[in-house]
Amino acid sequence: VQLVESGGGSVQAGGSLRLSCVASGRALKPNFMGWFRQLPETEREVVANIYTGGASTKYSDTVRGRFTISRDDVQNKLYLQMNSLKPEDTGVYYCAAAHVGYWPVKVEDYANWGQGTQVTVS
Repeated sequence: VQLVESGGGSVQAGGSLRLSCVASGRALKPNFMGWFRQLPETEREVVANIYTGGASTKYSDTVRGRFTISRDDVQNKLYLQMNSLKPEDTGVYYCAAAHVGYWPVKVEDYANWGQGTQVTVS
């Protein structure tokens, strides 16, 4: 699975951005998709993930209520709607795919990664 993110940019605090990730390739459909972010001088952390076989989603405590993960199976796209953005949300955001049989929360659970897109909140 190849993943390509888009939609990052610069926004003022309180603003919104929507990240997109398009998946391609002939590999088996992943069981889970997720958004991670890497803030300056920190390790990559999960932001939100979604089960591709249903509607279940999970969010990190830092973004719950502000961010929404969704997917479009027809267009093979994953989205992250980010509202009420804060300066501490600044970082590189990655789309990732997992092919595991349990809810994946760690970086190592995900086999496929996009190149990342920069989000800057000032």
